[in-house]
Amino acid sequence: MEDSIKRREWIKRSALISASVAFSGSITNLSAAPSKRSLKNFQSQLELEESMAREWPTLKARLFANENPFGPSAKAKKAIEDALATSYQYPMRYIEQLTKMIAEKEEVKPEQVMLSSGSSPLLQAAAIYFTLKPGTIISGDPTYEDLPHKAETLGAKWQKIPLTSDYKLDLPAMENAVDSQASLMYLCNPNNPTGTVVDADRLKDFCERVSKKIPVFIDEAYIDYLDDPRGSSLMSCVRKGQHVIVARTFSKLHGFAGLRVGYIISQPETIKKIKDYASGPASVSTTSLQAAIASYGDAEFLAQALKKTKESKEYLYSTLKSEGYNYIPAAANFVMFPLNMDAERFVEEMMKRGVGVKPWKFGGKEWCRVSIGTMEEMKLFGEAFKQLS
Repeated sequence: MEDSIKRREWIKRSALISASVAFSGSITNLSAAPSKRSLKNFQSQLELEESMAREWPTLKARLFANENPFGPSAKAKKAIEDALATSYQYPMRYIEQLTKMIAEKEEVKPEQVMLSSGSSPLLQAAAIYFTLKPGTIISGDPTYEDLPHKAETLGAKWQKIPLTSDYKLDLPAMENAVDSQASLMYLCNPNNPTGTVVDADRLKDFCERVSKKIPVFIDEAYIDYLDDPRGSSLMSCVRKGQHVIVARTFSKLHGFAGLRVGYIISQPETIKKIKDYASGPASVSTTSLQAAIASYGDAEFLAQALKKTKESKEYLYSTLKSEGYNYIPAAANFVMFPLNMDAERFVEEMMKRGVGVKPWKFGGKEWCRVSIGTMEEMKLFGEAFKQLS
Protein backbone atom coordinates (compact mmCIF):
# COMPACT_ATOMS: atom_id res chain seq x y z
CA MET A 1 0.00 0.00 0.00
CA GLU A 2 2.81 2.44 0.92
CA ASP A 3 4.57 1.84 -2.42
CA SER A 4 1.29 2.45 -4.24
CA ILE A 5 0.79 5.76 -2.43
CA LYS A 6 4.36 6.80 -3.24
CA ARG A 7 3.82 5.96 -6.88
CA ARG A 8 0.60 7.95 -7.06
CA GLU A 9 2.28 10.94 -5.37
CA TRP A 10 5.22 10.73 -7.81
CA ILE A 11 2.87 10.68 -10.81
CA LYS A 12 0.88 13.61 -9.46
CA ARG A 13 3.94 15.74 -8.71
CA SER A 14 5.66 14.88 -11.99
CA ALA A 15 2.48 15.86 -13.80
CA LEU A 16 2.48 19.20 -11.99
CA ILE A 17 6.03 19.93 -13.11
CA SER A 18 5.32 18.77 -16.66
CA ALA A 19 2.18 20.90 -16.84
CA SER A 20 4.13 23.93 -15.62
CA VAL A 21 6.83 23.40 -18.27
CA ALA A 22 4.26 22.77 -21.00
CA PHE A 23 2.34 25.92 -20.05
CA SER A 24 5.41 28.13 -20.08
CA GLY A 25 6.47 26.52 -23.36
CA SER A 26 3.12 27.25 -24.96
CA ILE A 27 3.43 30.89 -23.95
CA THR A 28 6.87 31.01 -25.59
CA ASN A 29 5.58 29.42 -28.78
CA LEU A 30 2.67 31.86 -29.03
CA SER A 31 5.00 34.82 -28.65
CA ALA A 32 7.18 36.43 -31.25
CA ALA A 33 10.79 35.30 -31.61
CA PRO A 34 12.93 36.32 -28.58
CA SER A 35 15.01 38.66 -30.74
CA LYS A 36 11.83 40.68 -31.31
CA ARG A 37 10.53 40.75 -27.75
CA SER A 38 11.77 41.46 -24.26
CA LEU A 39 13.80 38.82 -22.46
CA LYS A 40 11.95 39.85 -19.28
CA ASN A 41 8.97 37.64 -20.17
CA PHE A 42 10.59 34.46 -18.87
CA GLN A 43 9.68 33.01 -15.49
CA SER A 44 13.12 31.57 -14.72
CA GLN A 45 16.71 31.51 -15.94
CA LEU A 46 16.25 27.89 -17.01
CA GLU A 47 13.26 28.76 -19.16
CA LEU A 48 15.22 31.58 -20.76
CA GLU A 49 18.18 29.31 -21.50
CA GLU A 50 15.96 26.62 -23.02
CA SER A 51 14.27 29.19 -25.25
CA MET A 52 17.60 30.61 -26.39
CA ALA A 53 18.83 27.13 -27.35
CA ARG A 54 15.61 26.43 -29.25
CA GLU A 55 15.13 29.72 -31.06
CA TRP A 56 18.72 30.74 -31.80
CA PRO A 57 20.17 27.47 -33.17
CA THR A 58 22.61 29.07 -35.63
CA LEU A 59 24.62 31.44 -33.46
CA LYS A 60 28.24 32.03 -34.40
CA ALA A 61 29.22 31.80 -30.73
CA ARG A 62 26.98 29.79 -28.39
CA LEU A 63 28.09 31.13 -25.01
CA PHE A 64 24.94 30.93 -22.88
CA ALA A 65 24.61 27.29 -21.75
CA ASN A 66 27.93 26.44 -20.01
CA GLU A 67 28.65 23.64 -22.47
CA ASN A 68 32.09 22.22 -23.27
CA PRO A 69 32.82 22.71 -27.00
CA PHE A 70 36.02 20.64 -26.69
CA GLY A 71 34.18 17.37 -26.09
CA PRO A 72 33.20 14.62 -26.18
CA SER A 73 36.57 12.88 -26.34
CA ALA A 74 37.70 10.80 -29.30
CA LYS A 75 37.43 7.69 -27.11
CA ALA A 76 33.84 8.55 -26.22
CA LYS A 77 32.93 9.08 -29.87
CA LYS A 78 34.53 5.75 -30.80
CA ALA A 79 32.59 4.03 -28.01
CA ILE A 80 29.34 5.45 -29.40
CA GLU A 81 30.13 4.07 -32.87
CA ASP A 82 31.00 0.66 -31.44
CA ALA A 83 27.82 0.62 -29.33
CA LEU A 84 25.49 1.05 -32.29
CA ALA A 85 25.70 -2.58 -33.39
CA THR A 86 24.19 -3.83 -30.11
CA SER A 87 22.04 -0.80 -29.32
CA TYR A 88 18.93 -2.97 -29.71
CA GLN A 89 19.87 -4.56 -26.37
CA TYR A 90 18.91 -3.17 -22.95
CA PRO A 91 21.96 -1.53 -21.31
CA MET A 92 21.89 -3.29 -17.91
CA ARG A 93 25.50 -4.48 -17.92
CA TYR A 94 26.77 -1.03 -18.85
CA ILE A 95 24.72 0.54 -16.07
CA GLU A 96 26.38 -1.87 -13.65
CA GLN A 97 29.84 -1.27 -15.13
CA LEU A 98 29.67 2.52 -14.93
CA THR A 99 28.13 2.39 -11.45
CA LYS A 100 31.00 0.20 -10.22
CA MET A 101 33.60 2.47 -11.82
CA ILE A 102 32.18 5.52 -10.06
CA ALA A 103 31.80 3.70 -6.74
CA GLU A 104 35.40 2.46 -6.82
CA LYS A 105 36.80 5.91 -7.63
CA GLU A 106 34.75 7.63 -4.93
CA GLU A 107 35.31 4.82 -2.40
CA VAL A 108 31.63 4.13 -1.78
CA LYS A 109 29.37 1.11 -2.32
CA PRO A 110 27.58 0.66 -5.68
CA GLU A 111 24.23 0.96 -3.90
CA GLN A 112 25.21 4.51 -2.95
CA VAL A 113 25.38 5.54 -6.62
CA MET A 114 22.36 6.34 -8.79
CA LEU A 115 22.71 7.07 -12.51
CA SER A 116 20.29 9.01 -14.67
CA SER A 117 20.05 10.80 -18.01
CA GLY A 118 21.94 13.87 -16.78
CA SER A 119 21.66 15.29 -13.27
CA SER A 120 18.41 17.16 -14.05
CA PRO A 121 16.08 14.17 -13.45
CA LEU A 122 17.83 13.59 -10.13
CA LEU A 123 17.39 17.22 -9.10
CA GLN A 124 13.71 16.89 -9.98
CA ALA A 125 13.41 13.65 -8.02
CA ALA A 126 15.00 15.30 -4.98
CA ALA A 127 12.64 18.26 -5.36
CA ILE A 128 9.66 15.88 -5.34
CA TYR A 129 10.86 13.75 -2.43
CA PHE A 130 11.86 16.63 -0.17
CA THR A 131 8.53 18.39 -0.69
CA LEU A 132 6.33 15.40 0.17
CA LYS A 133 5.84 17.20 3.47
CA PRO A 134 5.46 21.01 3.58
CA GLY A 135 8.81 22.63 4.20
CA THR A 136 11.47 25.12 3.14
CA ILE A 137 14.31 24.72 0.65
CA ILE A 138 17.29 26.92 1.57
CA SER A 139 19.75 28.05 -1.09
CA GLY A 140 22.10 30.87 -2.01
CA ASP A 141 20.88 33.69 -4.25
CA PRO A 142 21.63 33.75 -7.09
CA THR A 143 22.37 30.07 -7.67
CA TYR A 144 21.44 27.27 -10.04
CA GLU A 145 17.70 27.21 -9.56
CA ASP A 146 16.55 23.90 -11.05
CA LEU A 147 15.95 22.01 -7.78
CA PRO A 148 14.63 24.86 -5.59
CA HIS A 149 12.49 26.25 -8.42
CA LYS A 150 10.86 22.84 -9.01
CA ALA A 151 10.34 22.42 -5.25
CA GLU A 152 8.66 25.83 -5.11
CA THR A 153 6.41 24.79 -8.01
CA LEU A 154 5.34 21.82 -5.89
CA GLY A 155 4.41 24.01 -2.92
CA ALA A 156 7.63 24.31 -0.95
CA LYS A 157 8.87 27.63 0.39
CA TRP A 158 12.15 28.73 -1.21
CA GLN A 159 14.31 30.76 1.16
CA LYS A 160 16.99 32.61 -0.80
CA ILE A 161 20.08 33.72 1.11
CA PRO A 162 22.03 36.55 -0.60
CA LEU A 163 25.67 35.89 -1.44
CA THR A 164 28.55 37.50 0.43
CA SER A 165 30.20 40.72 -0.74
CA ASP A 166 32.67 38.61 -2.77
CA TYR A 167 29.78 36.70 -4.40
CA LYS A 168 30.23 33.42 -2.53
CA LEU A 169 27.67 31.31 -0.69
CA ASP A 170 27.08 32.83 2.75
CA LEU A 171 27.45 29.69 4.85
CA PRO A 172 26.82 31.30 8.28
CA ALA A 173 23.61 32.96 7.04
CA MET A 174 22.46 29.76 5.38
CA GLU A 175 23.10 27.78 8.55
CA ASN A 176 21.24 30.38 10.63
CA ALA A 177 18.25 29.97 8.32
CA VAL A 178 17.75 26.34 9.37
CA ASP A 179 14.64 26.01 11.53
CA SER A 180 11.92 23.46 12.22
CA GLN A 181 10.36 24.11 8.79
CA ALA A 182 13.56 23.55 6.79
CA SER A 183 13.48 20.37 4.69
CA LEU A 184 16.62 20.64 2.53
CA MET A 185 19.80 22.70 2.20
CA TYR A 186 20.83 23.14 -1.46
CA LEU A 187 24.29 24.35 -2.44
CA CYS A 188 25.89 24.63 -5.87
CA ASN A 189 29.68 24.61 -5.52
CA PRO A 190 31.26 26.03 -7.65
CA ASN A 191 28.23 28.27 -7.77
CA ASN A 192 26.33 28.98 -10.97
CA PRO A 193 26.08 31.79 -12.15
CA THR A 194 28.91 33.47 -10.21
CA GLY A 195 31.56 30.78 -10.68
CA THR A 196 32.76 31.24 -7.11
CA VAL A 197 33.81 28.39 -4.83
CA VAL A 198 33.63 28.07 -1.05
CA ASP A 199 36.68 27.01 0.97
CA ALA A 200 36.58 23.21 1.15
CA ASP A 201 37.34 22.89 4.87
CA ARG A 202 34.70 25.47 5.82
CA LEU A 203 32.15 23.74 3.62
CA LYS A 204 32.91 20.32 5.09
CA ASP A 205 32.54 21.67 8.63
CA PHE A 206 29.27 23.32 7.56
CA CYS A 207 27.93 20.04 6.18
CA GLU A 208 28.93 18.09 9.27
CA ARG A 209 26.86 20.45 11.44
CA VAL A 210 23.89 21.12 9.17
CA SER A 211 23.43 17.53 7.97
CA LYS A 212 22.59 16.56 11.57
CA LYS A 213 19.51 18.80 11.28
CA ILE A 214 18.43 18.54 7.63
CA PRO A 215 19.74 16.84 4.46
CA VAL A 216 22.36 18.76 2.48
CA PHE A 217 22.30 18.55 -1.32
CA ILE A 218 25.58 19.55 -3.00
CA ASP A 219 25.48 20.17 -6.74
CA GLU A 220 29.04 19.64 -8.00
CA ALA A 221 28.38 20.03 -11.72
CA TYR A 222 31.51 22.20 -12.13
CA ILE A 223 33.81 20.50 -9.62
CA ASP A 224 36.10 19.13 -12.36
CA TYR A 225 37.20 22.67 -13.24
CA LEU A 226 38.90 23.12 -9.86
CA ASP A 227 42.63 22.56 -9.34
CA ASP A 228 41.89 19.85 -6.75
CA PRO A 229 38.44 18.40 -7.49
CA ARG A 230 38.78 15.46 -5.12
CA GLY A 231 39.98 17.57 -2.22
CA SER A 232 37.24 20.15 -2.81
CA SER A 233 34.41 17.64 -3.19
CA LEU A 234 31.96 16.79 -0.44
CA MET A 235 32.19 13.07 -1.24
CA SER A 236 34.19 12.68 1.97
CA CYS A 237 31.07 13.73 3.89
CA VAL A 238 29.14 10.89 2.26
CA ARG A 239 31.93 8.44 3.11
CA LYS A 240 31.67 9.55 6.75
CA GLY A 241 27.98 8.62 6.77
CA GLN A 242 26.60 12.16 6.86
CA HIS A 243 23.15 12.99 5.44
CA VAL A 244 24.66 14.57 2.33
CA ILE A 245 23.72 14.07 -1.33
CA VAL A 246 26.34 14.88 -3.97
CA ALA A 247 25.25 15.41 -7.59
CA ARG A 248 27.63 15.13 -10.54
CA THR A 249 27.24 15.35 -14.31
CA PHE A 250 29.16 14.41 -17.43
CA SER A 251 27.65 17.46 -19.17
CA LYS A 252 30.49 19.86 -18.38
CA LEU A 253 34.16 18.88 -18.62
CA HIS A 254 33.32 15.54 -20.31
CA GLY A 255 31.29 17.39 -22.97
CA PHE A 256 28.14 15.25 -22.59
CA ALA A 257 25.45 17.96 -22.44
CA GLY A 258 23.62 16.31 -25.34
CA LEU A 259 24.44 12.72 -24.37
CA ARG A 260 22.86 13.09 -20.91
CA VAL A 261 24.66 11.18 -18.14
CA GLY A 262 24.65 12.20 -14.48
CA TYR A 263 24.55 10.66 -11.02
CA ILE A 264 24.10 11.25 -7.32
CA ILE A 265 25.95 9.65 -4.41
CA SER A 266 24.51 9.43 -0.92
CA GLN A 267 23.63 6.98 1.84
CA PRO A 268 21.94 3.78 0.56
CA GLU A 269 18.65 4.55 2.32
CA THR A 270 18.55 8.05 0.78
CA ILE A 271 19.19 6.63 -2.70
CA LYS A 272 16.32 4.19 -2.23
CA LYS A 273 13.93 6.99 -1.26
CA ILE A 274 14.86 9.30 -4.13
CA LYS A 275 14.83 6.41 -6.61
CA ASP A 276 11.04 6.15 -6.17
CA TYR A 277 10.68 9.52 -7.91
CA ALA A 278 13.45 9.40 -10.53
CA SER A 279 13.62 8.04 -14.06
CA GLY A 280 16.72 6.14 -12.96
CA PRO A 281 19.62 4.49 -14.82
CA ALA A 282 17.36 2.77 -17.36
CA SER A 283 16.73 6.23 -18.85
CA VAL A 284 20.35 6.42 -20.05
CA SER A 285 20.92 5.03 -23.55
CA THR A 286 23.48 2.32 -24.17
CA THR A 287 25.43 4.66 -26.48
CA SER A 288 25.70 7.32 -23.76
CA LEU A 289 26.62 4.76 -21.12
CA GLN A 290 29.43 3.27 -23.19
CA ALA A 291 30.67 6.75 -24.07
CA ALA A 292 30.68 7.68 -20.37
CA ILE A 293 32.63 4.52 -19.51
CA ALA A 294 35.25 5.46 -22.10
CA SER A 295 35.39 9.10 -21.00
CA TYR A 296 35.41 8.53 -17.23
CA GLY A 297 39.02 7.40 -17.14
CA ASP A 298 40.28 9.49 -20.08
CA ALA A 299 42.63 11.69 -18.04
CA GLU A 300 44.49 12.96 -21.11
CA PHE A 301 41.33 14.34 -22.76
CA LEU A 302 40.06 15.90 -19.52
CA ALA A 303 43.41 17.62 -18.95
CA GLN A 304 43.42 19.00 -22.51
CA ALA A 305 39.82 20.22 -22.26
CA LEU A 306 40.65 21.94 -18.97
CA LYS A 307 43.77 23.55 -20.50
CA LYS A 308 41.79 24.90 -23.46
CA THR A 309 39.07 26.19 -21.16
CA LYS A 310 41.61 28.09 -19.09
CA GLU A 311 43.22 29.59 -22.20
CA SER A 312 39.84 30.81 -23.49
CA LYS A 313 38.97 32.16 -20.06
CA GLU A 314 42.22 34.13 -19.84
CA TYR A 315 41.46 35.62 -23.26
CA LEU A 316 38.02 36.66 -21.98
CA TYR A 317 39.56 38.22 -18.87
CA SER A 318 41.96 40.18 -21.07
CA THR A 319 39.12 41.37 -23.33
CA LEU A 320 37.06 42.61 -20.39
CA LYS A 321 40.04 44.37 -18.80
CA SER A 322 40.95 46.11 -22.06
CA GLU A 323 37.45 47.61 -22.19
CA GLY A 324 37.58 48.74 -18.56
CA TYR A 325 35.26 46.06 -17.14
CA ASN A 326 35.61 44.16 -13.88
CA TYR A 327 34.57 40.52 -13.52
CA ILE A 328 34.13 37.83 -10.88
CA PRO A 329 37.13 35.43 -11.02
CA ALA A 330 35.55 32.09 -11.89
CA ALA A 331 36.39 28.52 -10.89
CA ALA A 332 34.22 27.10 -13.67
CA ASN A 333 33.65 27.28 -17.43
CA PHE A 334 31.86 30.65 -17.37
CA VAL A 335 32.51 34.19 -16.20
CA MET A 336 30.12 36.82 -14.83
CA PHE A 337 30.69 40.54 -15.09
CA PRO A 338 28.64 43.69 -14.33
CA LEU A 339 27.30 45.73 -17.23
CA ASN A 340 27.01 49.45 -17.80
CA MET A 341 23.65 49.01 -19.54
CA ASP A 342 20.40 47.06 -19.24
CA ALA A 343 21.25 43.33 -19.25
CA GLU A 344 18.36 42.23 -21.47
CA ARG A 345 19.13 44.93 -24.03
CA PHE A 346 22.82 43.99 -24.00
CA VAL A 347 22.02 40.31 -24.64
CA GLU A 348 19.61 41.16 -27.45
CA GLU A 349 22.26 43.33 -29.11
CA MET A 350 24.85 40.56 -28.76
CA MET A 351 22.37 38.11 -30.29
CA LYS A 352 21.97 40.38 -33.31
CA ARG A 353 25.73 40.02 -33.74
CA GLY A 354 25.57 36.23 -33.56
CA VAL A 355 26.83 35.85 -29.98
CA GLY A 356 24.65 34.21 -27.32
CA VAL A 357 25.20 35.14 -23.64
CA LYS A 358 22.98 35.24 -20.53
CA PRO A 359 21.55 38.26 -18.65
CA TRP A 360 21.21 38.49 -14.87
CA LYS A 361 20.05 41.00 -12.31
CA PHE A 362 21.05 40.82 -8.66
CA GLY A 363 22.60 42.95 -5.96
CA GLY A 364 21.21 46.05 -7.62
CA LYS A 365 23.35 45.52 -10.72
CA GLU A 366 22.95 44.37 -14.31
CA TRP A 367 25.10 41.34 -15.15
CA CYS A 368 26.16 39.18 -18.06
CA ARG A 369 27.32 35.55 -17.81
CA VAL A 370 29.57 34.31 -20.60
CA SER A 371 30.18 30.59 -21.06
CA ILE A 372 33.70 29.65 -22.10
CA GLY A 373 33.89 28.56 -25.72
CA THR A 374 36.59 27.86 -28.25
CA MET A 375 39.18 30.56 -28.85
CA GLU A 376 37.41 31.42 -32.11
CA GLU A 377 34.14 31.90 -30.21
CA MET A 378 35.80 34.06 -27.57
CA LYS A 379 37.25 36.29 -30.30
CA LEU A 380 33.78 36.63 -31.84
CA PHE A 381 32.50 37.64 -28.40
CA GLY A 382 35.30 40.20 -28.12
CA GLU A 383 34.48 41.75 -31.50
CA ALA A 384 30.78 42.07 -30.69
CA PHE A 385 31.46 43.25 -27.14
CA LYS A 386 33.73 46.07 -28.25
CA GLN A 387 30.96 47.41 -30.49
CA LEU A 388 28.71 47.80 -27.45
CA SER A 389 31.12 48.68 -24.64
